Amino acid sequence: MLCSKCRHPAIIYQRYSGLHLCKAHFIADFESKAKRAIRNHRWIKPKDRIAVALSGGKNSSALLYFLKKILGTRRDVRLSAIFIDEGTKGNRDCHVAANIADAIGVELITGSFEEVFGKTIDKVVMEKGDRFSCTFCRVLRGKCLNRIAHDHDMTKLALAINLDDEAQNVLVNVFRGDPERLLKPADTLAEIVPIIRPFLPIPAREVALYAYLHVEGFEIRQCPHSHNALINDVHSLLNDYTWRHPSTKYAIVNLSEQLVSYGFMPGTHADICPVRGESDLSEYRPCRML
Repeated sequence: MLCSKCRHPAIIYQRYSGLHLCKAHFIADFESKAKRAIRNHRWIKPKDRIAVALSGGKNSSALLYFLKKILGTRRDVRLSAIFIDEGTKGNRDCHVAANIADAIGVELITGSFEEVFGKTIDKVVMEKGDRFSCTFCRVLRGKCLNRIAHDHDMTKLALAINLDDEAQNVLVNVFRGDPERLLKPADTLAEIVPIIRPFLPIPAREVALYAYLHVEGFEIRQCPHSHNALINDVHSLLNDYTWRHPSTKYAIVNLSEQLVSYGFMPGTHADICPVRGESDLSEYRPCRML
């Protein structure tokens, strides 16, 4: 097929837009969406110190490359990367993340669950069971990233959450009947480093293609603890429905943003954990998982 804009060979077809795009127009479209998200949310400001959560996978590697590309010449913004070793045997390789950060030209900060919480995720799963292992890992990883970013005086924490990720998260919270997570408050407390998500309006397959076009050496692995995660079922359900209704994921994410804009639920708030002294939604305190 030919590009809908220039008649050169297309490398992707966007079912939701009806466009075939060549390499040049795909990159332009991709980066335009991410830049627009940054502008609309006012995610990046002068004097920001931004840390990208870098796992060594395609999504986070693509995000690091993109932010370096648009911020590399700015002297008023500092860009770094943070790698977290959760302690899952055979899952993360710090050397992969280090090579990617080095190739892109960004400082890499490392940390681990062992250092921050005193135990690995493998140990947590061994003690608590693997029924909610993905939830444990997600919450603990978020707290670990935030603490390290805060300790290094970062003003923003960039996550490679894409359109598919966000739509799936919304549905998971709906299926769990979890209004606290569905109508989450803004990260406004002093110890919480604000999160930015430049890839939020971009489908996962486009993030993957962008990574393949620009980054070498990233990992493609599945966490061994993810086999029974609810999000796997949601992923299949959502992709099947989206195949028939291409704009579904955009509709779900837009609905979520509208719900949050209406205001947080009365009586639902992020409070301070009495054990660790950090802000948390009460059901998701790390001390309840460790």
